[in-house]
Amino acid sequence: MAHTPWVILLQPVLEVYRSADFALWPVADVERYGFMPLSGALTPSEVGTAVMRIAECNDVEAEPDDHPPPKPADPLGAFLHGLLTLDDLFTAGGLRVTDTDAGVTLLPGCCNGLEERGDWFDVLDGDGWASFGHDPSPLAERRGDTVRLPVDVERDDSPVIELPAEELRRLLAGAERDLADFLDLAAAWAVRQLPRHGRRVTAALARALVLPVPGSAVTPDELSGRSGLRADG
Repeated sequence: MAHTPWVILLQPVLEVYRSADFALWPVADVERYGFMPLSGALTPSEVGTAVMRIAECNDVEAEPDDHPPPKPADPLGAFLHGLLTLDDLFTAGGLRVTDTDAGVTLLPGCCNGLEERGDWFDVLDGDGWASFGHDPSPLAERRGDTVRLPVDVERDDSPVIELPAEELRRLLAGAERDLADFLDLAAAWAVRQLPRHGRRVTAALARALVLPVPGSAVTPDELSGRSGLRADG
């Protein structure tokens, strides 16, 4: 978790639901609906919940024109099929920003994904603004050396978080480290919990999170060039 002297926290979060009937591997008991911060501090059952949710996000049928491989008959293979075979992966969630002093939190809206977090760098280095889903409809906009974060632009009375642009850049770099630490945990978890699929699951999670596979020769600069993310900071 990254923090600043202005008491602003920025965390990569995964949208999670309670799945009482899930039995393919151990998962944590979570709230009916909420956001799980991803970092290297998760317990094994929390990692299991995160992997379950990312796989669930991609448990969809591919388009027939894509000529997808047939879905395995076994429950584990069938559940992992989309994660392991789809070209474009989705990870429901995004970046959560909290002003702990003011008690204001910006949450990713519906249909926003962690794989889209490169849009935050457009605020700093591109068009100067980006939106992050709907219901609520959060926005980030740069005004000179300051970034404004309306929690829901559909509300006339929306709370707003403000912070220096360079501080946001440092916070974003911290979020990338949190995600990389989570992926390291998930890679070790997959080897233990899913030995037949461990390496493929790790590679798929890396694609879903737009990160290099742990232990690969891909450099942060190469990743930045492919995804639009930056490794600065």
